[in-house]
Amino acid sequence: VSSPVRAFKSVGGNPVVFDRVKGAYAWDVDGNKYIDYVGTWGPAILGHADDDVLDAVKATMEKGTSFGAPCPLENELAKMVIDAVPSVEMVRFTNSGTEACMGMIRLVRAFTDREKVIKFEGCYHGHADSFLVQAGSGVATLGLPDSPGVPASATKATLCAEYNNLDSVKAIFEDNKEDGIAAVILEPVVGNSGFIKPDKEFLEGLRKITEENGALLVFDEVMTGFRVAYGGAQQYFGITPDVTTMGKVIGGGLPVGAYGGRKDIMEMVAPAGPMYQAGTLSGNPLAMTAGIETMKKLKVDGVYEELERKAKKLIDGITAAAEKHGHAITADCAGGMFGWYFVEGPVKNFQEATKADAEKFGKWHRMMLERGVYLAPSMYEAGFMSMSHTDEDIEKTIAVADEVLSQL
Repeated sequence: VSSPVRAFKSVGGNPVVFDRVKGAYAWDVDGNKYIDYVGTWGPAILGHADDDVLDAVKATMEKGTSFGAPCPLENELAKMVIDAVPSVEMVRFTNSGTEACMGMIRLVRAFTDREKVIKFEGCYHGHADSFLVQAGSGVATLGLPDSPGVPASATKATLCAEYNNLDSVKAIFEDNKEDGIAAVILEPVVGNSGFIKPDKEFLEGLRKITEENGALLVFDEVMTGFRVAYGGAQQYFGITPDVTTMGKVIGGGLPVGAYGGRKDIMEMVAPAGPMYQAGTLSGNPLAMTAGIETMKKLKVDGVYEELERKAKKLIDGITAAAEKHGHAITADCAGGMFGWYFVEGPVKNFQEATKADAEKFGKWHRMMLERGVYLAPSMYEAGFMSMSHTDEDIEKTIAVADEVLSQL
């Protein structure tokens, strides 16, 4: 595999090898059809292989796949991102969410002239050395507390707090008054420890404590951006950070990432300022085109209400089936993103997520897969609803879940 969570190690069995995808469905190389709730890990919000996106990409491809020079498409997508995301006044495109987070952490340190950053247990911000500390997602799935090959010096300025626990953040600020904190970085909805929503008071508290201490607040919206609302989790919760990282949806299924924020902060980035970051394929015309066409469709009124209605219908149906058959379960959703745990809820942080029944999840995953429902092969990953999923798809999924839960 090219990314470890795809290996099915935590759920058992062999990974499914895909041949093609369309709409809400995926077909494996043996011709089996699945209702897909992974959606290429988030980007396929319209559904897979949207005809309008494909047509636009084909037309752009005739002009070339990469220029290594400025092109109007970058400006067009940048304007759309700036218009949509409350915190973003300037934006820099990259080729992945990891790359966006690498640029972001260098930027917050350059702007504040401080080294230390606070992250949260179970939040994943890509596989850069400085972030592979209690990082959730694939790291948790494979039982790796960190990763070998990451030098101690790379993580000594990364301090970990507990999600939804403001006191744990205040304590770190208190302990580091002398040299200060550059930034507090978080997933505003955690999708890499399953699915964990923040308390509104927690986000408000982070906004206040960062302002009081001259630190920046960073929302890693690689997963939540244009997924829980058009303006991301910051619009959904009404809390504006200083810097935002993005990816997934804004590339419309092609490799992309971005980081943006207040103009005075972003002007630190070269060529406007002294902080260096670059990329050969950054802003390439194919990814920009796919992003533009995707965002045009997401801007239509009612899209996110409909995504959340469908996500809620799915989790409510599965929760009811689980309770009917005597299983502990807790579930939640935001926009087109959802998740559940086999444990009495609520789950507010990574430590509580680890108490979920991993063995039950593995069996559940295999039995759902055998019946044509493709879920993320890890209890530490969120699920994704698309505009292409129908009520019939959801009802079929709930019926399959009912059957599986009666046998678990």
